[in-house]
Amino acid sequence: MIEAGIDRRGVLRGLGAAGLGAATGWALGAPAAAAAAPPNVIVVLIDDLARRELGCYGNTFNETPHIDRLAADGTRFTAGYVAAPVCSPTRASIMTGQYPARVGITEFLGPSGDDFLPAGLRTLPATLRDAGYRTGLVGKWHLTETYAGPVRERPGNPWSHGFTDVIASEQKYIAGGDYFHPYFMLPDLPQRLANEYLTDRLNLEAVDFITAAHQQGTPFYLQLAHYATHTTLAAPQALVDKYAAKPNAGDKGRSPVLAAMLEVIDDGVGAIRATLDRLGIAGNTVILLLSDNGGDGGVATSAPFRGAKASLYEGGVRVPMIAYHPAGPGGRVVDTPFSTVDIMPTVLGTTGVAPPAGARFDGVSFAGLLTGGAAPQRDTLFWVYPHWHNPGAPTASVRRGRHKLLRYLHDGRTELYDLVADQGETTNLAADLPDKAQELRAALDAHLRDVDFFPPEPSPANLPVLVVEREFDTGLGGFTVLAPGPEQRAGTVAAAGGLLTVAAGGAPAFALLRSDVAATHTNVAAIVSQRYYANAAATSQDSLFAGLVKDAGNYVLAWYNHKLKRAGWDVRIGGALTGERVTQLDGKINYPGPNARLACVLHRDEITAYAIAAEGWQYLFTADVGRHVRLDDPSVRAQYRYGFGVRLDGGTLAVERFAVRRR
Repeated sequence: MIEAGIDRRGVLRGLGAAGLGAATGWALGAPAAAAAAPPNVIVVLIDDLARRELGCYGNTFNETPHIDRLAADGTRFTAGYVAAPVCSPTRASIMTGQYPARVGITEFLGPSGDDFLPAGLRTLPATLRDAGYRTGLVGKWHLTETYAGPVRERPGNPWSHGFTDVIASEQKYIAGGDYFHPYFMLPDLPQRLANEYLTDRLNLEAVDFITAAHQQGTPFYLQLAHYATHTTLAAPQALVDKYAAKPNAGDKGRSPVLAAMLEVIDDGVGAIRATLDRLGIAGNTVILLLSDNGGDGGVATSAPFRGAKASLYEGGVRVPMIAYHPAGPGGRVVDTPFSTVDIMPTVLGTTGVAPPAGARFDGVSFAGLLTGGAAPQRDTLFWVYPHWHNPGAPTASVRRGRHKLLRYLHDGRTELYDLVADQGETTNLAADLPDKAQELRAALDAHLRDVDFFPPEPSPANLPVLVVEREFDTGLGGFTVLAPGPEQRAGTVAAAGGLLTVAAGGAPAFALLRSDVAATHTNVAAIVSQRYYANAAATSQDSLFAGLVKDAGNYVLAWYNHKLKRAGWDVRIGGALTGERVTQLDGKINYPGPNARLACVLHRDEITAYAIAAEGWQYLFTADVGRHVRLDDPSVRAQYRYGFGVRLDGGTLAVERFAVRRR
């Protein structure tokens, strides 16, 4: 137990002097019977920690002696990767051994919604539990968006995925830091320590779980998932003062608060190893330590890497990763890429537990390497991050050998880097190595088709079946004109000679045109082609809409505002409007026409917006609308019709074609 007010380093030094905390000779100190027992596994997951923050990766400001000792006793990976540059998808990859895009979680899960780790997946803790393991989660889960109702009944909760013990795990949404008792995200957690600091508490609970599992006589899997070092940063003041007194404290990459937070995490690693040794099970326990994504660029530096959290540059996905196996050699440094998709197959290979029937892993097992063998054959790794999240943008990437290719999904721009010669990704080699660039583009295209996470651009090649096409030569046949609020007037709508025009007529207007074609399919695009915008005649509303329409009070639409060069989505259900403007696109997009097009592609319970001008289709965004309307339910989807809209506060906008295409 780590008591409040006692110097942590002093406690752990005392344990080491008594022969309880030293790492040397751990395997020799274990009882003979333990060697035949199934091995225990501990995963220590640190939040938002850049690789360079650890001493074993070259940091000289922070103090991490226990983590550094773990690396010296085990294997340190120079190319340790997370499967995503943000939290939730990385955690999903650890649980499943699959890429986040295959699981369906590619962004951190928000405070309200309907997304969660799918219950049908056979996860790592469930597989170990069924093999007789006691499985414990201490700390952060962040794989559900439901924060109401009984915790154990929420979709995607950790018990439903095989954890037998769930301790100090959030009941309310993880916000911008919550580190001192009472915890707003853990309202039912009583205090155990005076002036309790959450990281201390998680360390204490981890030690108690290990002790209880050992006393029970069962092998265990422990996932100690720290909330630290996620911002807003906070730590015990005495530790902050300690680091604030160091030279150059406060410079970028030398944060006293971050260093203090990391010291408490490091103390926990020391306490865990001391406990394993005291119980005589250190020689039969495997430990993995890593971060869930790159460091927050506002408080950390990723040097020598480019980028940070939320970016697919190396600074966002290349993290500290250390593995200790008591049967493996110490001090080993491995350059072979090791990803979080490899953790489930590696743990199963290490424990000898068979994978679930029919399991498909994107990762490979490093179990042999951890005991001193060769690295597995690892050819290629993929990332898909289709989100606007500063500092990143919708991107997909692939690493094969020494080369890495990034593709920006919005404009198709690609970058190619040699990570051996240029780990900082400073020199784009796409033009210099066209064959390699084409090879990796083809591999990435194949991967995007394989994971089927979001639809490809709505071209005839991708969506070959034409469901409906209207060119407005003979009036408005097949369409109903609706006038949603707040304008509640459609303006003047007319169709002739191949053009549909909507004129504001001196007052703001919103004309919503519902076709007579039911939305019976998914993987389908509603595409509206525009001839001209109102431009200067409109003061702010000069917008085109496309998507699904039930009536004036129920619709799901992607939109593009030509006047303000903005894009976003609107969902109106039962008259209540919600939506989002994708602010990162403000001022960066321009589709003036003629023949500019906006497409809303329906895929599962998400809509994806594309737009096209002379340069071809551009990806805009993907929005999960399942929290509002379950369009992946055929009976719900069939209540809607394909449609489009025009919103103006002056002038006239002309549409020349509406089409619906599907696979």
